[in-house]
Amino acid sequence: MSPHMAGYTNFCFCLCVCVCVCVCACVCVCARACVLCVCTGTTREDEADSRKVVGLEYEAYEPMAQSEFNKLCADIRARWQSVTHICVHHRLGWVKVGDASVVMAISSPHRHDGQQAIQHCISQLKANVPIWKKEVYDTQEANWKENAECSWSTQKKPPENTLSEGKPE
Repeated sequence: MSPHMAGYTNFCFCLCVCVCVCVCACVCVCARACVLCVCTGTTREDEADSRKVVGLEYEAYEPMAQSEFNKLCADIRARWQSVTHICVHHRLGWVKVGDASVVMAISSPHRHDGQQAIQHCISQLKANVPIWKKEVYDTQEANWKENAECSWSTQKKPPENTLSEGKPE
């Protein structure tokens, strides 16, 4: 880590029921960084086996998610030492088509570093942070989905004791 960044721990990770681009961006704004890279992931309208996706339901093992995110931040800081702030908000629960499920922002004095860091952040978040999603269809059926990047790719759903039976309204 470069000397001017020694002791920097400016990052935010939040599992929540709503996400806001403005909040993530404001957390990351600082005088040392002229570049703010933002990534917003929304629930896309999709079809699976002639069923229309109407939304996603997210669940997480929160203590492990926080631990994995801390590792991810340390990795980002080691690779891109100019990164000044990292903020990620990921929704849990019901997210309808068109709504944001994840928002992340990274600030840096250099555009190249910020862009690479945010691409790495979303890829590694999907691969390593234990957040599961269930696709809910217009037929009221639902299926647990895995991310192609997921390091536990043979697991089809979270352990039974973490499942909620809540249905979208």
